[in-house]
Amino acid sequence: MPADPFAALDATAQAALVREGRATPLELVDAALARLERLGRLNVTAAVDPERARRAAREVRRGAPFAGVPFLIKDVLPYPGLPFGCGSRLLAGQPSPPAPDLARAFDEAGLVVLGKSTTSEFGLLGTTETLACGATLNPWDPARSPAGSSGGSAAAVAAGIVPVAHASDGGGSIRIPASVCGVFGLKPSRGRQRDVGMPLDAPLAALVVDHCVSRSVRDSAALLGLTQRRDATAPYPPLGPEALAPAARPRRLRIGVYARTAFGRAPAPEVRAGLDAARRLCEGLGHETVEIAGPRFDAAAARDAIFLLFGAALLPVVRQVRAAAGEDALPGLLEPFTLELVGRAEAGGPAAIAAARAALDGAARDGLAFLDGLDAALSPTTAVLPFPLGTLSPRHPADRNLAFTEDLAGYTAVHSVTGAPAMSVPLHWTAGGLPVGMQLVARPGEEALLLQLAYALEEAAPWADRWPPCSSDAAEVPCPSA
Repeated sequence: MPADPFAALDATAQAALVREGRATPLELVDAALARLERLGRLNVTAAVDPERARRAAREVRRGAPFAGVPFLIKDVLPYPGLPFGCGSRLLAGQPSPPAPDLARAFDEAGLVVLGKSTTSEFGLLGTTETLACGATLNPWDPARSPAGSSGGSAAAVAAGIVPVAHASDGGGSIRIPASVCGVFGLKPSRGRQRDVGMPLDAPLAALVVDHCVSRSVRDSAALLGLTQRRDATAPYPPLGPEALAPAARPRRLRIGVYARTAFGRAPAPEVRAGLDAARRLCEGLGHETVEIAGPRFDAAAARDAIFLLFGAALLPVVRQVRAAAGEDALPGLLEPFTLELVGRAEAGGPAAIAAARAALDGAARDGLAFLDGLDAALSPTTAVLPFPLGTLSPRHPADRNLAFTEDLAGYTAVHSVTGAPAMSVPLHWTAGGLPVGMQLVARPGEEALLLQLAYALEEAAPWADRWPPCSSDAAEVPCPSA
């Protein structure tokens, strides 16, 4: 049995307890804070304010859909009353800028924010190990990384600390942590979600999409409905309740299946076994599957372009620090990996930045063609198994980190570039008990198709009862340090 009466419940079930008068928001929040303290060695939070959360629980609007449900916001999204650190020593303890529209949507939904979840510095690296906050541990094996950059959120949901948590994705940062932590992660179509405060002409505006990681499909679907854009300029019509709830009879789909990454490499054998099992599962649900080659685009050019634009996004910050404190102050405020990316962008200048944008435009155009004649495509989420801490590190040379990232994000990054919706579904576990997610992608705007498929997969191969060794469900089992 779980250590408390709420730990094993998803957000929808917790909200139902409040709605039915069987629990109060304060009880939900206090239980989550206790779980967070008990599993503190996982290091999933960059900042927590228990008293602020308790005040919010007392004041939450009881009619809100997720009234009282405890929640974490990734520390790259401003949220009033909590620090805005972005995983960096440079911003440690900085007060939050004004709340963007998405943060207000979380409040409107009734979610109670306990604090900020850990992330890599400015979300740049595919692990959650920073010089500012230390290493976040994977609850399935504390010697392994929860990946990144949404590693704190994914680890917190996997461990049962909160049932759902905010996450963001600019190349796989929702889907890859979801995969290695055994939870569900949907990256919506670009432009689907409400504003996060990033200027439209910012270097990363065409890549980054926000949503959540969750234990259940229904939580992700419901939160998508509550946080999607409904304004007249939204690129897609809003998804109605019928699109977000399980369909009585999901239609038969034609699903392309591919095994090799964008760089032409095969996945680890146990990842390949998961892909084969997922294909059989889809066929067992009545869908047609066909072998395909996968997206065809210049993967190396796109990789270089993404990281050059990451560096370009931080150029103004670095120049401000130089002007205020001098060049010698930078190593004490920003990580070596970050500084190397910024240096590359600075050395390349405006011409390199323009070329990077052009490369991504080409990848966006070419990266969708593989879906012609298909409803969806299936691949692994990542080519590698949950990896040891230190495999990626802010102290490693950039080329070393980028080489591993080719395998880590070799299936996910292109769908950030194209803006297509994609999800990681926890469908496989290795013989040693490590989770392996499978990625499904559809055309831009077709989240409803993916959600209907996810509901069917969840029913056919349920994962809700799988708990890691370091979790709220392991009542008396200590979680060892890495």
